[in-house]
Amino acid sequence: MPGARRAIDCAAMTAGLENRMGVRLRWRDVDMLGHLNRSVDHELLEEGRGGLMSEIARMAGNSHAHGVFVLVHGDLDYHAEVRKDHEHVEVVVRPAHVGNTSLRMEHEVRLPDATVAASGTTIVVAWDPASRGKREITQTERAALMAAT
Repeated sequence: MPGARRAIDCAAMTAGLENRMGVRLRWRDVDMLGHLNRSVDHELLEEGRGGLMSEIARMAGNSHAHGVFVLVHGDLDYHAEVRKDHEHVEVVVRPAHVGNTSLRMEHEVRLPDATVAASGTTIVVAWDPASRGKREITQTERAALMAAT
């Protein structure tokens, strides 16, 4: 059907495509209360998203891994304190839903004992730098996402 949405629910396919990244906490990441400044969580998620998007671009044969998608939404729920003495956290990012122009990702920040300290979703939109606007996700990008199942 012309103009039909080509959305993919990735719930069953995310096991194969997931970015896990260990991040060492820095002194500047910690606030006066001795725990992770919550604005730093968003920086951590940006690192994880970048890793996932680079992997998708690599699988799609795209050499322009950066600047292909732009962030349009992010939400984050905090579940547990992250302290400097944790020394590091693990950032986990996986695709959750692919639309015509957007990709929704689920993410977690985990403590060294695997406790989920924060979780939420982000949405990125495929971006066309020439037109300075959104574009459709290409068939090659879509195939790379499906190949990860």
